[in-house]
Amino acid sequence: MIERVGGPARTASVYVYFYGAVIALIVLAYFFVDRPLAELSHSYLRGDRLFIWLTYIVDPLGPSASVIAAAAAVRGVLRGSITPTESALLRASCAILIAGVLTYELKAAFGRTWPETWINDNPSYFGNGTYGFFPFHGGRGYASFPSGHTTAIAAFAGSVWFLWPKLKWVGIVLTLAVAIGLLGADYHWLSDIIAGAAVGGTTGAISACIAARRDSP
Repeated sequence: MIERVGGPARTASVYVYFYGAVIALIVLAYFFVDRPLAELSHSYLRGDRLFIWLTYIVDPLGPSASVIAAAAAVRGVLRGSITPTESALLRASCAILIAGVLTYELKAAFGRTWPETWINDNPSYFGNGTYGFFPFHGGRGYASFPSGHTTAIAAFAGSVWFLWPKLKWVGIVLTLAVAIGLLGADYHWLSDIIAGAAVGGTTGAISACIAARRDSP
């Protein structure tokens, strides 16, 4: 058994410090790193299929999570309970699905423009010099922050970290691979990825701990 130290107050303070550091990194990236890094990708890396392929790692997560969550729910109703393995899979799936909803709402709230022009001549940094946040503007052209791809893979990684600690390296490697792909393909700003990793990782960690035994890690 692992002894818990500090209780809810300590947990809350950890989240405060964590998100304070995340916000600081986002601000620094926004003013000093986002544009130079995007310009590098735009000039030398954009169009390289390797980076685009890395972003596809995320694609199976949403459908798989939906199927697993539905199957676990049906089995729970029919049998009255689910096994520990099914419970772990359900929590990991919920992390991915919840992260998707959070990302959608946050994108609408922040209204950040993309590095590149992708959809219907959307305003962008390389398209017409548009750079910044336009809160609650709406539209797919204002949905860069946070990165949905990063949020999803970080939610998976966060849940794996707590549910299957021996496999946490898998989540870390996949998250880094997706982040590299997004940056290399110039799909997202660095600060988008930092925010997505924070939101997704937190969602994964919390979902993994829901209904966990009190003597679990």
